[in-house]
Amino acid sequence: MTEESKEIASRVKVLREIAEIPLEEFAAGLGFKNDEYRSWENGEAEFPIGSLVEIAARFKVDLTELVTGKPSRLTGFCVTRAGSAPEVSRRPMYTYWNLAYKFHNKKGEPFLVEANPETENRPLSLNTHPGHEFDYVLEGKLLISVGGHEIELGPGDCIYYDSNEPHGMKALGGTRARFLAMVL
Repeated sequence: MTEESKEIASRVKVLREIAEIPLEEFAAGLGFKNDEYRSWENGEAEFPIGSLVEIAARFKVDLTELVTGKPSRLTGFCVTRAGSAPEVSRRPMYTYWNLAYKFHNKKGEPFLVEANPETENRPLSLNTHPGHEFDYVLEGKLLISVGGHEIELGPGDCIYYDSNEPHGMKALGGTRARFLAMVL
């Protein structure tokens, strides 16, 4: 577990405690089992990115501030130069980069996501979060499961879905898959 992940867990726990929401109630509200949520908040496991988006929305804090501890400040527009987007999560199957981390009060969260080729032989890891999601494949082949339906996507293909449905994805063909994800 990285120091950054432990700091994120600490910020989430402080927000929950300030709001005086019992852990069990908060975990249930997010749709997770107590033990699973407790492992995230105690810094023993990584928070899924969708859960961080939801937690930020519930506490009315910017995702950037929740993840980095630093406030976003831009309101008219923001430019994120190639290679400068911060990594948001270091789950073994995906790497995320926040593409609008400087923009304050976003209506959605745009990410560049990379599914590692090692995921091909693993079972899909499914998650849910409130809202919708739009994924656009830039390179590689991606298997995505949404609500029990499995779809293969290639470069230029995209999918929009209700992210309350269990969903997950993995790279196919032994190479990484890169895609843009917009979590709304």
